[in-house]
Amino acid sequence: MRENLLFVDDLHVTREGNPILKGVTLRVNPGEIVGVLGRNGAGKSSLAYALMGTHRYTPSSGKIFFAGEDITGEPISQRAKRGLTLAWQHPARYEGITVRQYLRLSAQGVKEADMEDALSRVQLETPYLERMVDKALSGGERKRIELASIFLMQPRLAMLDEPDSGVDLIALGDIMHLFRDLAGGANGVLLITHREDVAAACDRSYLMCNGRIILEGSAEAVKRYFMSQCSPCTETPLLPVAPELPAALPVPKEVC
Repeated sequence: MRENLLFVDDLHVTREGNPILKGVTLRVNPGEIVGVLGRNGAGKSSLAYALMGTHRYTPSSGKIFFAGEDITGEPISQRAKRGLTLAWQHPARYEGITVRQYLRLSAQGVKEADMEDALSRVQLETPYLERMVDKALSGGERKRIELASIFLMQPRLAMLDEPDSGVDLIALGDIMHLFRDLAGGANGVLLITHREDVAAACDRSYLMCNGRIILEGSAEAVKRYFMSQCSPCTETPLLPVAPELPAALPVPKEVC
C-alpha cells in the first residue's frame, strides 16, 4: 500500500471565534487528482489556506501529514520547501514585470523552450511572454499564466483553488491534461472547485458543506449526489480572508 502524499486528520480551524473547518479528514495519494467539491461558502478555500499554513488559518485541533511527516505546526515557507504550493482563487498581479520574468521565478534554470511549452499547455501563445503581468490581462489570462507557473514548479502537491475560474470550456479540457501531468509519478493534485464537471474529471472526490466533508467516493458518484441533493449552504459562512503572500455513502438532504 502506498503512503499517502497528504493525509488530513480531523482538522478543526476557528477564526474570530467561529468554527470554519469542522473535523475535515481527507487524503491524496501519489499520482492522484483529488477533487474537493462544494457550493460557495462551504469552506473549500479556508481548507486550502489551512493546508498551506497561512497564519489566519492555524488549526485548533487535528493533524496534517505530508509524505508521512507531521507538518501541522510548520510555517508556510517550510511547507513550500517540502513541495506544497497553492494556486490562489484570485491570482496576484505583479506590477512592473513581464510574463517571462514571472515564469522565470517559478524554478531555477527555466529555459525559453520550457516557458513556451508551459504557455502552450494553457492555450496561450509565445508572444504572451512579452506581456506585462498587470491589469491589462484578463482574469482568465492571469489564471492561465499562474497555472503555467505551477507547471514549471513541478511541486509534489499542487493545491488548485478554483482553477477553472475565468477559463472557457474549450480550454478547460487542455488544462485538465496539464493537471494530469502535474499528478504524474510521486506527485499529486488537490483540486478545489464548485463545478461538478471539473470535479468529475478527478480520480476521487470529496463533497464539502458548511466546513465538513460529508461525502467521499468516486468522482462520478460525488458529482451525481451534488447535482441531485445539494442546495446552497444554509449557514452564513465567515468569508475567508485572502492570506498574505510570502462509491458514496448517502447523507440526508437537509445537511447540504
